[in-house]
Amino acid sequence: MSIDEILIEMDELLEDSINLPFSGGKRMVDVERIRDLMGEIKLNLPGEVRDAQKIVRDRTDIIATANKEADGIVRRAEERAALLVSESEVVKASQAKAAELLANAQQQSREMRKQVLEYCDGMLRQSEEVLAKKARDIREVRGSLTRGGSGNAGNTAK
Repeated sequence: MSIDEILIEMDELLEDSINLPFSGGKRMVDVERIRDLMGEIKLNLPGEVRDAQKIVRDRTDIIATANKEADGIVRRAEERAALLVSESEVVKASQAKAAELLANAQQQSREMRKQVLEYCDGMLRQSEEVLAKKARDIREVRGSLTRGGSGNAGNTAK
């Protein structure tokens, strides 16, 4: 019988006991039966105390395990957060470097385009000058031919 059951039986014994008149609520009980029940309580008490102590130990172990797991979860979350922040910083740095490289490439492209345009303009100017000189030479030669001087034509063509 468990301690709870024994205590219930003791309570029933007290309820069923005879009330003594003029005693201020005192009752007459079966002392031997109460002693037997108290003996059973003493026998059951160490087992129940051991059970209670085991429950407390189990509770303590469960709490310790839960705390370790919680610490592990927090540590992993902090590591993950640090990794994400570091990856975010790497991405930001990469984007900044890419923007810088793009700006440099665009600047170099503008400079190269300007140089190519200047080179082409110079080449076209030279070609224009050469062609203008040749056109003058041709006009002079034609002019000397039309003036009638075949002897002058050889000297002017130089």
